[in-house]
Amino acid sequence: MSTLTSNPSTSNQKKRLVSSGALQQILAFASLIILVIFFSIASENFLQWSNIEGILLSTTVIGILALGTTFVIITGGIDLSIGTGMTLTSVMTGVFIVFLGLPVLLGIIGGIVTGALIGFISGFSVSILRIPPFIATLAMMMIAEGLSLVISGASPIYFSDVEGFNNIALGSIFPGAIPNAVLIFFIMVLIGWILLSKTIVGRYTFSIGSNEEATRLSGINVKKWKMIIYTIAGCFTGVAGVIMASRLNSAQPALGMGYELEAIAAVVIGGTSLSGGKGSLIGTMIGALIMSVLTNGLRIMSIPQEWQTVVIGFVILLAVYFDMLRKKNS
Repeated sequence: MSTLTSNPSTSNQKKRLVSSGALQQILAFASLIILVIFFSIASENFLQWSNIEGILLSTTVIGILALGTTFVIITGGIDLSIGTGMTLTSVMTGVFIVFLGLPVLLGIIGGIVTGALIGFISGFSVSILRIPPFIATLAMMMIAEGLSLVISGASPIYFSDVEGFNNIALGSIFPGAIPNAVLIFFIMVLIGWILLSKTIVGRYTFSIGSNEEATRLSGINVKKWKMIIYTIAGCFTGVAGVIMASRLNSAQPALGMGYELEAIAAVVIGGTSLSGGKGSLIGTMIGALIMSVLTNGLRIMSIPQEWQTVVIGFVILLAVYFDMLRKKNS
């Protein structure tokens, strides 16, 4: 005669699966496949290569912003400045190349350094001044927006006379290959994955998000590492700014507001917890693709822009709600 008993190890494995975010990453990938199938049935144009290329291209900016803010969110923080920060890096890239006449490479480096500086200031405000991340980055969002308008004179800066600048995003290394912006996005995924999974930066990022006080008591300089993490996120913002400027062949000072919400939504959809301590850049990449596929599919189905915004809003709401459920279950 045998007695049925529950297997503790199986139960623990299930709990670890839920709490680690792996389950949400699987669900996110499944959702991406379902969306692709649905829009493929709804429109015969969806799976055309030109449209797929457009989806990948539209993923690049939001995706790169999301990669950077994944680091911040894993620490338990938030960064609302990435949208207007991206705009400021685009404007500064234009200032360096168009106004100051610097070589394109130096101008690009200057734009990325501008992004890193934005991240550093946010990190300093959060870690040294002990301002809550929401308030610190909200202030930086407004500062970056204002500086973009002031520096540019509230007018776009065009790169029309800068040879090859547009090819940074829209050109291809090989004829007929994917645009360079998509290639750069995947390279940034790889760089971010290495930083988060294989270096001390990643270990401290997860440690701070899991238990900041315990991390501090173990002898780690939490303030220093927070500034480093926000600065790294700022570098991603800088890259996104350069890509955006290249795609548009101009720096648009009024652009950027709202990008931060889509990027944060992509991070949460991909399985990163808003409470910190858990996250994955592969999940973030999937989340960014979901946002792009959804926007593109709704546009192909001729859904009005205002209703597209409503749908995206609901997606953000659901993403945060499921994150709350996951936190409760863990």
